[in-house]
Amino acid sequence: TGVQTCALPIWAFTKHSHKFQESDRMKIKKQLLSGNRLYQIGYNVTLFGTAAILLWIGIFKFTPTEAAAIRPLIEYHPFSFWAYDMFGQQSVSNFVGIVEISLAVVLLLSIKYHSLSLYAGVGIVCTFLVTLSFLFFAPGVWRIRDGVPIADFFIVKDLAYLGFGLMLLGRSMSNDKEKHDAEMTSSY
Repeated sequence: TGVQTCALPIWAFTKHSHKFQESDRMKIKKQLLSGNRLYQIGYNVTLFGTAAILLWIGIFKFTPTEAAAIRPLIEYHPFSFWAYDMFGQQSVSNFVGIVEISLAVVLLLSIKYHSLSLYAGVGIVCTFLVTLSFLFFAPGVWRIRDGVPIADFFIVKDLAYLGFGLMLLGRSMSNDKEKHDAEMTSSY
């Protein structure tokens, strides 16, 4: 089945067992802290964290507070300046929320359905390229504090999400689906 099992008996996991050997303890540490295992844990934390943040922020887009907060970002962007001429403030915000929530759902579904990771990757890359572009088009994003230029950090953090989107694209373009599935099952 591709699932790795631990060959140690259950008593080996208790500290008080007189049969528990140092070599058994080292085997456990090696299995739990292997490079592949740590990579998979980090990947999963990033995937679930990204999905949670997209869901949370997407839901918040349906509030008047967030609709007002994103208006200057969208209004001054060269690709979306027209949106408020055609739709109301809340409608524009709701659309952005729907996109973010949909992206989170596709990202979560890509865990089970590998083919969706391509769409999740493209969506994440596009979404965070757009949000990062606000650094260049939105007024008041950059300021000087104590002689250091700073930007709104809620936008700068999207660099990490952009990187994750690129990771998803790379994984989804892997032709070896069986290898991907084996990696996923062997990590649990």
